[in-house]
Amino acid sequence: MALLDVKNLTKNFGGLTAVGDVTLELNEGELVGLIGPNGAGKTTLFNLLTGVYVPSEGTVTLDGIVLNGKKPDKIASLGLSRTFQNIRLFKNMTVLDNVLVGMGNQHKPHIFSSLLRLPKYYQSEDALRKKAMELLAIFNLEGEADTLAKNLPYGQQRRLEIVRALATEPKILFLDEPAAGMNPQETAELTALIRQIKEEFGITIILIEHDMSLVMEVTERIYVLEYGRLIAHGTPDEIKTNQRVIEAYLGGDA
Repeated sequence: MALLDVKNLTKNFGGLTAVGDVTLELNEGELVGLIGPNGAGKTTLFNLLTGVYVPSEGTVTLDGIVLNGKKPDKIASLGLSRTFQNIRLFKNMTVLDNVLVGMGNQHKPHIFSSLLRLPKYYQSEDALRKKAMELLAIFNLEGEADTLAKNLPYGQQRRLEIVRALATEPKILFLDEPAAGMNPQETAELTALIRQIKEEFGITIILIEHDMSLVMEVTERIYVLEYGRLIAHGTPDEIKTNQRVIEAYLGGDA
């Protein structure tokens, strides 16, 4: 059974079909790419999978649980976490506090412990802070723990957003154009980071990205969307030579 099983997924906005009859699957531990030209429906598909939009037709199943109709916070608690095209950090909170927010579903002290500030409450707080610092250390951000998120360089803000998503302990991590706005050095660092996440955490990753060299370098399989419909699926080598993809996405030559 696939970890994420998507069947005949469709989203209509009035008379416009933004995503049409999409069927795909993600298996445990895979790193899969989702590519297509601007307006192909990639982010709309992410929004359907993570509960931002409700499908007009079709089903989304995570580890045997149907996600249709569930709210984003419930879907996140079941194991789907994501980043966004536009960075959505809590910019006036510290780096550490951003990660602690991601760990919110792990912090469930007894109501009386919380209200009365009993030892159990502080033990829980200390354990989460230690865990957050360990996560920051993996990604070389522990030295910025007390820095406001808005004061980080752009590349580190992107990195922090990924760390916060990982703090939810997801089964699947959705990365929505993580290299957007990055210079070549930052993109190279991101490529290494994505590999590191796969190796150290062993989670499933699906990546939307316009940087084709990044996608081809790190993914194992690639799905290609055009006008909201899947037009190809295969390994990076297969996608590179797929004439339909070349025409739709790469401009008709090459």
